[in-house]
Amino acid sequence: MPRRREVPKREILPDPKFSNVELAKFVNVLMTRGKKAVAERIVYGALEAIKSKSGKDPLEVFSLAVQNVKPVVEVKSRRVGGANYQVPVEVRPVRRVALAMRWLRDAARKRAEKSMDARLASELAEAAEGRGGAMKKREEVHRMAEANKAFAHYRF
Repeated sequence: MPRRREVPKREILPDPKFSNVELAKFVNVLMTRGKKAVAERIVYGALEAIKSKSGKDPLEVFSLAVQNVKPVVEVKSRRVGGANYQVPVEVRPVRRVALAMRWLRDAARKRAEKSMDARLASELAEAAEGRGGAMKKREEVHRMAEANKAFAHYRF
């Protein structure tokens, strides 16, 4: 955290195929070791699989999945008088999207299908319907926040 001024947010260029900024961000989240072409191939393969399986618009399924997985509240650790409390706090909009994308990626990686694009396709489809690993993670985070509602007055 710089002291002098706020660091400007970097503009992300929309992805080449669908010209969607959110999809480009997801490609960046999925990318490992700077291999963007591989990440793009995985994402576009997953979107093609969604289109062929369900016949729905793959971009709509993707945005609905991200929308469903976005958390509203999370818990943050706060030290008060020698004790650590899990304090529920609202999640900032930028962090909501980042968490949703990260959870979708992690849930897709844990799935059992053969290729990553098949895993991602089924995870996105399930998240759009309101189930799957990423939705489970969101519910877990919400449950934690609900359980620790008593410590909300320690909010910072």
